[in-house]
Amino acid sequence: MERSELRDRFKSSPLSARKEGVRLIAVDRALDDLRRGMPVVLVGGDAHYAVAAAERISDETIAWLNNFGGGEPFLVISAHRARTLKIKQTGSEAVAVRGSGHLAAADIATLVDPTADLDHPMRGPFVALQEQPGEELRAALMLNRLARLLPAAVMTRIGQKYDPPGLRESEPFLSVSTKEIFSHETSAAESLVAVSEAHVPLVGAVKTRIIVFRPKTGGVEHLAIIIGEPSRSVPALVRLHSECFTGDLLGSLRCDCGQQLRGAVDAISEGGGGVLLYLAQEGRGIGLVNKLRAYQLQDQGYDTIDANQRLGFEADERIFLPAAKMLRNLGFNSVRLLTNNPHKVSALELNGIEVIERVSHSFPANDHNLKYLETKAKRSGHLL
Repeated sequence: MERSELRDRFKSSPLSARKEGVRLIAVDRALDDLRRGMPVVLVGGDAHYAVAAAERISDETIAWLNNFGGGEPFLVISAHRARTLKIKQTGSEAVAVRGSGHLAAADIATLVDPTADLDHPMRGPFVALQEQPGEELRAALMLNRLARLLPAAVMTRIGQKYDPPGLRESEPFLSVSTKEIFSHETSAAESLVAVSEAHVPLVGAVKTRIIVFRPKTGGVEHLAIIIGEPSRSVPALVRLHSECFTGDLLGSLRCDCGQQLRGAVDAISEGGGGVLLYLAQEGRGIGLVNKLRAYQLQDQGYDTIDANQRLGFEADERIFLPAAKMLRNLGFNSVRLLTNNPHKVSALELNGIEVIERVSHSFPANDHNLKYLETKAKRSGHLL
């Protein structure tokens, strides 16, 4: 679709919806640019920055940032990653650092990826910069996380104010504001609408419909799998299942996701019907690439939580507002939740869905996922 057509479509919609749509599109386009290795302009409260994804950085991009900005580019990493690199903590979620000399692209790539730590044991020293604007650095890390990249960025401050282009045609690169970034996940969840559905008979649940939900301006789809004909007048049996390519599709033994998925279909079918929400939240929200990186770290001896944090992420990056929005759209305001994760219970209730009962949902461990399940119980509070 041409940009002129896109503008015409927004002009025909209510003003509030147009503004919200433009904000969502701006962030989605910025995510695509970062994944392609292109810089974007981050419009902050007090300053503007050019930002590039650290894991996609090249020496050419570093040179461009150096020429475009008001000073030498610097690296931004999460507090979790800074702790691993023995960088003095600043109390901020995002830490700006410089090494003892100029950092080339190859240095940055290995510095932000902990799977390379054992190959580079003697690095540094690294020093946190004294002047650390808060929201712009945090927004840069969030933008990379939303792009399913490592939460690390190369940034340079722009010496002049930069007017956000919105949908202007002749713009050398995209700009996005910190406000748009911080509100993106919530805005996308709130705008979810059903876009397609079909009858899909499943093994053990022949009477099943799948409804696809998507944000109004595009973006990632979530699935509602309706098994049987669940009543809206009584709490439905519901399972929130985050997608797991390795477990759900390949039958990986490293987790219990495949067992949980197939077990949920069976339990809901045997219980007379209900809803299985299949959420696009691979790897607890860090994406498949980063999940495999976490697996590499687990092979080095770290548990699933420490592995995620060494990558720079939180232990769990998921939000469950999309699930609550889908349930409300389907007419379910109270549920019996099939889960061993108390956080899912509290998250649904926080987002307006009443959880009448938590229904246990666990499966026997095997030699490959025993430590993983023990970590979930001991460190994440799962009731296994």
